[in-house]
Amino acid sequence: MIKNFKKIIASIKKMNLPQTDFVRFMENIHDPFIVLIACILSLRTNDKTTYPATMRMLKLGKTPKDFLSVKFEDLEKAIYPVGFYKNKAKQILDIAYELYHNYNSIVPKEIDELIKFKGVGRKTANLVQSKGYNLPSICVDVHVHRISNRLGLVCTKEPEETEYALKSNLPEACWSEINTLFVTLGQNVCKPSKPDCGKCKLHSYCKFFKEKNTSEI
Repeated sequence: MIKNFKKIIASIKKMNLPQTDFVRFMENIHDPFIVLIACILSLRTNDKTTYPATMRMLKLGKTPKDFLSVKFEDLEKAIYPVGFYKNKAKQILDIAYELYHNYNSIVPKEIDELIKFKGVGRKTANLVQSKGYNLPSICVDVHVHRISNRLGLVCTKEPEETEYALKSNLPEACWSEINTLFVTLGQNVCKPSKPDCGKCKLHSYCKFFKEKNTSEI
């Protein structure tokens, strides 16, 4: 068990930070297919753009079968201006086709199976496990990777390393809540270039804060 982890989680919860519409949406959607395609849209795109694009996409369909009759041009138009929207439209239609024809429209719950789909990496696969299937899983995005290292929970260079390090040192009961809490902290306080340490309640646990203040003495 990583030292002080439970206290860190409790402190983040007490901060009661606001969530974006997209984060709230992902917290309340438990359909594996919708989690999968919404996560694909979110890659390299901010939540303010991703949420309305997701809502427009879901007007076209909510199941793999629905998307078999969706035209590429219509999906492309619906999800614009998410990053790489042309590629993502093709990826979603290809995944829907493969799920319908080869998986009986059932999204796999195994990470090794999920990452076989084009455009699906470990981050997306872990989120499908966690939100879509309510299985213990740690979705490591840029926020989770950055904050885990700043706090000193891990010492890693790549998100996949962070995933394995956290999974190796935390009980499964803690896994699924990490993404939402760290994403919310990262969006509001522990930002990439200018973290607002004055608003943070994690000073006593944060390696980054301690090193920053030591260097300024």
